[in-house]
Amino acid sequence: MQTGNTIFVGLGASNQNPRPYGWARSLTSIGCFVIGSFFFARLHRLLGAKQRLTLIVSFFLQALMIVITAGLVQGGVIAGAPPGGSLHNAETQWTHEVPIVLLSIQSAGQIVASRSLGFNEIPTVVITSLLCDLMSDPKLFLLRNEKRDRRVVAFVLTLVGAIAGGWITKATGNIYGVLWLGAAIKLSISAAWVFWTKV
Repeated sequence: MQTGNTIFVGLGASNQNPRPYGWARSLTSIGCFVIGSFFFARLHRLLGAKQRLTLIVSFFLQALMIVITAGLVQGGVIAGAPPGGSLHNAETQWTHEVPIVLLSIQSAGQIVASRSLGFNEIPTVVITSLLCDLMSDPKLFLLRNEKRDRRVVAFVLTLVGAIAGGWITKATGNIYGVLWLGAAIKLSISAAWVFWTKV
């Protein structure tokens, strides 16, 4: 996600970003992702990267950030869809900075968790490196290859999630339904760590 944001900041510097102040949103996302990465990495180190409590707290905080965002959108504090449905002609709404901050920080927590658990082959927030690593795998066609299998499943689930999110947003005309679903998944993961026998 931050590769695209970096490009948008660069385009904004040359006044070629079609969205008014789109570069500012992208810069906010990059900055908050960096802050989130710093915070969650320190949290994992402080409490112990693979400790049950660390994973419960990490995923609970991620879920909480999505819950706050979903509540703000559903409550009408923040618009969940641009006026008229067009992203390019939408007037700049600075209230959108709030979900950008919260969702960027929580996505950093997600990738830090995957790294802390030792699943570096699943970056969780970017597909480009996942696909490159999948196709570069010298053991790609072996019958048993856990890393390949994880990459394939991660890609398929990301694609299915994007399709489901698109249909939910289209059906409701707003994004809060997708945010609530994401929060429910994160809370389920946090709760699952309570009962997980081995980390």
